[in-house]
Amino acid sequence: MNRRSLLAVTTLLLLVGFPAQAQSPVRHVDQQRLWATLEKLSEFGRPAGAGFDGGVTRVGFSEADFAARTWLTQLIREAGLTVRVDPAGNIFGRRPGNENLPVLLFGSHIDSVPDGGNFDGDVGALGALEVMRALNDGRITTRHPLEMVIWTNEEGNHFSQWVGSPAAAGRLSADVLERKDEEGKTLADWLRRYGQDPGRLADARIEPSSLAAYLELHIEQGGVLEASKHQIGVVQGIVGIHWWRCTATGFANHAGTTPMDGRRDALAAAARATLAVRDEVRAEAGRQVGTVGEVRVEPGAVNVIPGRVQFSVELRDLDAAKVLRIWARIERRFAQIAKEENVRLDCVTVETDEPALTDAAIQSDIRAAARAAGYTALDLPSGAGHDAQQVAHLAPIGMIFVPSRGGISHSPLEYSSPSDVANGAEVLFRTVLLTDERLNRKP
Repeated sequence: MNRRSLLAVTTLLLLVGFPAQAQSPVRHVDQQRLWATLEKLSEFGRPAGAGFDGGVTRVGFSEADFAARTWLTQLIREAGLTVRVDPAGNIFGRRPGNENLPVLLFGSHIDSVPDGGNFDGDVGALGALEVMRALNDGRITTRHPLEMVIWTNEEGNHFSQWVGSPAAAGRLSADVLERKDEEGKTLADWLRRYGQDPGRLADARIEPSSLAAYLELHIEQGGVLEASKHQIGVVQGIVGIHWWRCTATGFANHAGTTPMDGRRDALAAAARATLAVRDEVRAEAGRQVGTVGEVRVEPGAVNVIPGRVQFSVELRDLDAAKVLRIWARIERRFAQIAKEENVRLDCVTVETDEPALTDAAIQSDIRAAARAAGYTALDLPSGAGHDAQQVAHLAPIGMIFVPSRGGISHSPLEYSSPSDVANGAEVLFRTVLLTDERLNRKP
């Protein structure tokens, strides 16, 4: 049997859940090995005296991050992969394919938020390593070369900036190199510590023609899968995020001597504006969300009517037009509130991230992989940002979610069970093979 026929048979067996005599489909990834690797990674940045359930602080560009990267790079080499680190500090592990084709890339990040959990990013990063190990165990070859990637500083806690995936997408400005952290170190300083030349940061950009597709396994970070009792989430896309900074300007005056009907209370206006955001987001069907998450009151004294209030407004949805439609309604509500409260209410745009839709064909691959593995799957959007959002500027993307217990994330209480983590890695394994075959199927 030639290599092409062997690959076709392998893919067919994958789809039907081989071997045929088994009562349930075979799991190719090693759950115990994957979980043990997750537990070992948690030691880098673990609070003193805590266990795996104690969470982690492994902020990007920190000593804990550096130590974890060093350890993980060795594991990648031990898996027989060729390691390279790009000028932004992203770690790649390459497994050759049988043909000179663009790379099929998959991975995530290992940095955390302060006092975070051991699953956000880690599941996708170590799930990618486990897929490579499982492919080696099965002596499976692919047409495309495969690369796993560990993205740098996804959480952006250092330097208030994602670094790795925006650099790969060619969307990171050079001025970020001189930003300083709380210790006075610049991003350039840290890149040198990672063994890179900051002057070559632009060389981290991936040429789109070199990339076939990107896959990312991740915890949901919400409660939809758990509540619906589905094992796998097929991500429809990563929501767009629009953020405004609003200011209500009234008049600060004595709280005891100013009559209620003569006040220009900026906080009263801001409070009404907050409820208006909630009402307008709820006014139409869908999964859109809106949040007022930050409020600053001036002068902030118990016996002074607030004269100035700054507050944030954030809207998220997969449909950018819907976000702008809701915002237009919110602006009209704000104008009415300002008139009734006798204050000024002004808003300026702070940041806009457009939605990143996942590729329909990759979605189909993920559904087929989940079905073949015997898992239930649900289509849903990602309400959080991910590295895939940046890579979408380069190539088709797909994302696989696994349940998060209680919908909790960015917390030491973040948790996904060993079986859920392994389920996700298994679907990633199968999706890699299906996508590798489909991308080269002649019409």
